[in-house]
Amino acid sequence: MNSNFIKRATTGILFVAILVGSILYAPISFGILFVAISALSIYEFGQIINRTGEVSMNKTIAMLGGAYLFLAVMGFCINAADSKIFIPYIILLLYIMISELYLKKKNPVLNWAYALFSQLYIGLPFALLNVLAFHNDAEYDTVSYNPILPLSVFIFLWLSDTGAYCVGSLIGKHKLFERISPKKSWEGSIGGGILAIASSFVPAHFFPFISTLEWIGLALSLLYSARGAI
Repeated sequence: MNSNFIKRATTGILFVAILVGSILYAPISFGILFVAISALSIYEFGQIINRTGEVSMNKTIAMLGGAYLFLAVMGFCINAADSKIFIPYIILLLYIMISELYLKKKNPVLNWAYALFSQLYIGLPFALLNVLAFHNDAEYDTVSYNPILPLSVFIFLWLSDTGAYCVGSLIGKHKLFERISPKKSWEGSIGGGILAIASSFVPAHFFPFISTLEWIGLALSLLYSARGAI
């Protein structure tokens, strides 16, 4: 068996175990995990962008912004802070824009544009996982942690990708976006969507704290967001 395949499979299994375990274990492990993932994802985004040679995105500041945004939204969702917690984040965004105008770099506007885009494209989606994870009970003035919804986001994405790969490999003939993703097909995309929607009935049965239609809506919203990220 190909050693590279074994290495990739082992890494994938380890990542899934850490992801699932951290989400299910406790709010603190959930927070630590996604602060790290958010910062590292923004770093990787910056690496890819800077590799073109036309842009020099400030990865350190962008990573700091993504990490802080996650923590700020988390603090707001658990009632540990009010809306003032977002003021330092706004100041950081202003710093990114203003500082680039004074640095002697090529394409300063593109530099801060990509830095801000990293917050919208990566930082914000991860931060909004807190909205799914924490629920405020106004009657008892308490906040509860529910790991099922944030975990379901990744399960639906994994099932969608698995279905798309299997169906696309078997019957995929019509390219979805050949210029961007030459191996993706319409048949695979539809197959992945059907599998994700069908699978949404499982949590709807075992976790009826939201309706079946809401579970289906969550699966559909993730499908559209995944297609938009292609």
